[in-house]
Amino acid sequence: MNNYIGYCGLDCEKCEARIATVNNDDEMREKVAKEWSTLNGVTITPEMINCVGCRIPGPKTSYCESMCNIRQCAMAKNYETCVKCAEMMTCEKVGAIIKGNEEALQNLKK
Repeated sequence: MNNYIGYCGLDCEKCEARIATVNNDDEMREKVAKEWSTLNGVTITPEMINCVGCRIPGPKTSYCESMCNIRQCAMAKNYETCVKCAEMMTCEKVGAIIKGNEEALQNLKK
């Protein structure tokens, strides 16, 4: 499986936080921080926008590192992604992603 596919099936290569990190683009970090702050109702600073992907060794956003319950669950079960879990299609955690995102579901099934 492509290492840039997250535990949930989202493609980390398309994530603006990863793009900003890989390109060391502070302007994009500012844009993402502002958007994510508004979207989530919390303060996110540009310095917090550093992530290479949730399954790739290296920096993660604080959400991806320690708050993503999907990532934490898959790691605890030692699964490469959620597709390895027999409960994936009924799971409330990953269901929030795959039920509304056909691309994420297909990424997991590849």
